[in-house]
Amino acid sequence: MTDSCAAGGPRAGLPPALAVLTAGRPAGSLSGGSSTTGFFSVASPELKRCSMARGCLQGVKFLMFAFNLLFWENKCLLLTFFVLLLLVFLLEATITILFFAYTDKIDRYAQRDLKKGLHLYGTPGNVGLTNAWGIIQTDFRCCGVSNYTDWFEVYNATRVPDSCCLEFSDSCGLHAPGTWWKAPCYETVKMWLQENLLAVGIFGLCTALVQILGLTFAMTMYCQVVKADTYCA
Repeated sequence: MTDSCAAGGPRAGLPPALAVLTAGRPAGSLSGGSSTTGFFSVASPELKRCSMARGCLQGVKFLMFAFNLLFWENKCLLLTFFVLLLLVFLLEATITILFFAYTDKIDRYAQRDLKKGLHLYGTPGNVGLTNAWGIIQTDFRCCGVSNYTDWFEVYNATRVPDSCCLEFSDSCGLHAPGTWWKAPCYETVKMWLQENLLAVGIFGLCTALVQILGLTFAMTMYCQVVKADTYCA
């Protein structure tokens, strides 16, 4: 198509279909009278196709230029991406190994820190923590970290937050312990996580797989760029 659009001469520049139609006509018959109108009416679709082809080629050229410009100096960017993603992957792997190796110690430290955090409940600037404890105790039907008595140290009194009540009402946390949830929140949430361990494991494996694929692709592209730079140097 591009050859027919670029070739010279009055008939050499015509598409094949028009060359057949104009065969046997004098060359000057295309340059005057009603034959000129007939020629352009027939050639119009072919001219449009030539114009579209040129437009597509120009678009491809600009896209290739933009792509090359975007990834100019991409060797450094790819290497930086690879290193950062590798560090994140190694950090996640280390945390996972340490978690399973020191589960008992993690349990003790976590419960200790959570009990310390109870003293921030209801204080200014800790709305998020207060709401979180309210949601956990209401949804999991539990009270305190290891027991509802954890709240006694917070309030310095025999009371718990209203979210610990079996039936919620204003100031229900001041009632007798028989109206509060007895299950410890830490163990309840831990059991829930263990019951959903398969889903958590699948999510973790999918995340690791995506990271490994990202590392592989980044290093492959980096090596290809280095080879290209070496051959073109």
